[in-house]
Amino acid sequence: MALTDATAARREPSTNKFPWLHLSSITTASRFYWVRLLLENPAALLSLGFLLLMIVLALIAPVIAPYEPDFVNPAVRLSGPSADYWFGTDSLGRDVFSRVVFGARISLLVGITVMIGATVIGSLLGMVAGFYHKADIPLMRFMDGLEAFPSILLAIAIMAAFGAAIENVVIALTVVYLPNIVRLVRGTTLMNSRELYVESARVAGMRDFAIMRKYILMNSLSPLIVQCTFVVAFAILAEASLSFLGAGVPPDIPTWGGMVSAGQPRLQQAWWAAVFPGAFLFSTVLTINLIGDGLRDALDPRSRKR
Repeated sequence: MALTDATAARREPSTNKFPWLHLSSITTASRFYWVRLLLENPAALLSLGFLLLMIVLALIAPVIAPYEPDFVNPAVRLSGPSADYWFGTDSLGRDVFSRVVFGARISLLVGITVMIGATVIGSLLGMVAGFYHKADIPLMRFMDGLEAFPSILLAIAIMAAFGAAIENVVIALTVVYLPNIVRLVRGTTLMNSRELYVESARVAGMRDFAIMRKYILMNSLSPLIVQCTFVVAFAILAEASLSFLGAGVPPDIPTWGGMVSAGQPRLQQAWWAAVFPGAFLFSTVLTINLIGDGLRDALDPRSRKR
């Protein structure tokens, strides 16, 4: 009996150290309760698994791709799915499966990079606009000007000015989705700056930057994380739209949108050239949106009262 108690005592610290590994032990008072709510959401859990699979496929694309994505073999052009070509070949004889997995790299890279850029810049501008009233009007009127243009037209205009390149796609989409982040952070900053703990920090002599970092930004993380997931999904879809229209990355780089555009004229003759990249694009955007919905429900304080 004493040995059993001693063994249980030795195991207890490891359980407390990683509480997210034991969902039943996470109560509504725990700061990890949102993890439990997220993992208990079947749609979000399946979406997380699919997204991780896509990330792994993108990372190991050179290993699993049976052919180089730009390898042209006219002898097998427009061949259907087979043991040699899992997703068939396109009009130039290139392996569709190899191009799909390499295209995942571009889509995920653009989506994540745009999210990071828009979040960092948008959070700074949003906090400045909400914290300093003199900067609020010029910054928000500039954001209104950006939002006055349809997002895809603004992205095309920026691409036309800078040229077709992956970095220019990132810049264009960052500018397009920047106002969404700025407005979100500005709203949370206006709300949190009126709280008593912020007034107490000002009276105590804390600098504005420290207040924004410690109190404003930290209390804006929940809605900001949710918004970031949607920015990734929208950026992936926008990059595919730009590539479909021929205004995105250079044509020699495999992208899902470019593959759909190239396969669309021969859809009845060789459906696989457009359907497979389109299916991967649709599934990836859908799963990221489902993860965003799951995060929104998990991070909502009202979920703890259900």
